[in-house]
Amino acid sequence: MRELSIFADESGSATQPLLIILGGLPATGKTTVAHELIHDGGFAYLRIDTIEQALRDSGEMGERGVEGAGYAVGYAVARDLLRSGNNVLAECVNPIELTREAWRAVARSTRAELLEVELYCADPELHQARAEHRTSDIPGLELPDWHAITTREYDQWHGVDLRIDTARIGPPHAAALIRARAADKERLVKEAREPRDGGGV
Repeated sequence: MRELSIFADESGSATQPLLIILGGLPATGKTTVAHELIHDGGFAYLRIDTIEQALRDSGEMGERGVEGAGYAVGYAVARDLLRSGNNVLAECVNPIELTREAWRAVARSTRAELLEVELYCADPELHQARAEHRTSDIPGLELPDWHAITTREYDQWHGVDLRIDTARIGPPHAAALIRARAADKERLVKEAREPRDGGGV
């Protein structure tokens, strides 16, 4: 990872990968912030919307549709990437404790550092305007309307590392806050690994 060098040794080889989960309701700005984070090539980028649409396009999902299959694929791909030493940015709504704990399990199983980030929009009118005027960059993807967004299941996210209100913080600043929090985590990891001076007798 280029900007977060704290997860690499002196030779530049990754010593502990980083998994960032970028979640939040639709139309809160996740994709825009993700693009700010990935433009330097420091992350492998997983987008659950892309995976889910590919599964729909395959025609093999049956009458019940995608359901949790997109997340299951995302967990598996993230696990492989992290085990190969890649830093991973996973963009998804991540709406319930089940999905959040599954991402944590991915981090634990790969010994990756985990950063959970939730984007939200505290201005309902702005959020609605974004939902009603945005377009999809994924061919075939039908975006949820405002009613679908406001009525979908979405649990309070306990234990999230960073919450960002995109009604008042723009994408570049949001990305900077995420990088800074990741750097804080690296510092804590390094401090934990440093041998403690027990003092002489």
